[in-house]
Amino acid sequence: MKKILEHLLANKARAFLAKHHPIIIGVTGSVGKTSTRHAIATILSAKYSVVTSRENYNNELGLPLSILEVKSPGKNVFGWLKILLSSKKEAAEVYVLEYGIDHPGDMDALVSIARPSVAVMTALSPVHVAYFSSMGQLAEEKAKLIAAVPQDGLVVLNADDSTVVGLGAHAIASIMTYGFRETADVRATEYVVKTRSDFSFQPGELFSEVLVNVHMQEESFEIKLENQLGKSAVSSVLAAVAVAQHLGLSIDEMLSKLGALKNEPGRMNPIAGIKGSLILDSTYNAAPASMMSALSILSEFQPVESARRIAVLGHMAELGSQTEQEHRMIGMRAAEVCDRLVTVGEIAHHMRHAAIEAGMPEEHTEEFANPVEAGRWLDHEIKKGDVVLVKGSQSARMEKVVKDVMAEPLKAKELLVRQTKKWTK
Repeated sequence: MKKILEHLLANKARAFLAKHHPIIIGVTGSVGKTSTRHAIATILSAKYSVVTSRENYNNELGLPLSILEVKSPGKNVFGWLKILLSSKKEAAEVYVLEYGIDHPGDMDALVSIARPSVAVMTALSPVHVAYFSSMGQLAEEKAKLIAAVPQDGLVVLNADDSTVVGLGAHAIASIMTYGFRETADVRATEYVVKTRSDFSFQPGELFSEVLVNVHMQEESFEIKLENQLGKSAVSSVLAAVAVAQHLGLSIDEMLSKLGALKNEPGRMNPIAGIKGSLILDSTYNAAPASMMSALSILSEFQPVESARRIAVLGHMAELGSQTEQEHRMIGMRAAEVCDRLVTVGEIAHHMRHAAIEAGMPEEHTEEFANPVEAGRWLDHEIKKGDVVLVKGSQSARMEKVVKDVMAEPLKAKELLVRQTKKWTK
């Protein structure tokens, strides 16, 4: 039944795109897809009408729903019939769509629904590698999006990921790169992070600023991102700048939308915590690359007096044979940047053990079976000025930790991921 539904929805979305011929921008990668997609959609809205993927609608069922701008009715048969029988008359000028894969062949199906004229690849990490024979096979599957872009289109690649750059060999379209490397076509320099000097974080305040200079062709300009965190946030904007330049936006048009960039729930979102602490909420999902990036962001905060950098980490899912190795790598990095490490769940204990082996005092680590226990412990342990990173795969349910220690728990539905009845019951 599901396959029939996917087939019917794909045909409907395909016919809609064939009728209206909008610009289609496809975003893929292992990490950073959603923030990059949002940055592209936000900046392009300065010139175009834009539709972007709904929530995490990025698979064979979700991609058509994003294109048709409808929400999944779940198990409601009549809801699905209504979608299939309805007629969508108007189209946006640009569709910024996320292409997510789990298994070999997934990208072929997605590209057959919506072939992009612009493709963006963010960064690769061994997430979902459990269903592939190797990281190489995973990369080749994602590269099918690059190969699908016609000769008059554009392929945008993350210059800071050598594997991604190598996949440019699949492109027949022009290539533009972005990142912090000197070889990038859209390059960031003079990266600076400013945080509160008093290290007492309260709801509604400006927690941090990221400043960076952007160089593109013969032009340079400065961007300022408020309450955006880390080089990953900058990378998302750089990718958006590359796409926007290709589609004819001026620098002034691009800059006019930077203030509209918002943190998505669970995606490195700074939230005021109890007792004047700051929570770095990265609970939407986790992969090795995004874990390393999150720990690097945590390291950029320099707490004053007795305040601490605390990492509360759940497991990373779908890593197959690389599970133990990748968790140990995260633990060793945590030992370098954290004052306290808290791990949640059986698999995550590899992080704690590796951190201790790397020199972190055992008394500075804690291990809990589930996020509820971790949240209760943190509720008592946390103090003014602490900066607390909370991250883990979806199945780790680390948003429960954040809910326990956020300053405004009544705003959980607004600020946190997975707050619908399906998840909270």
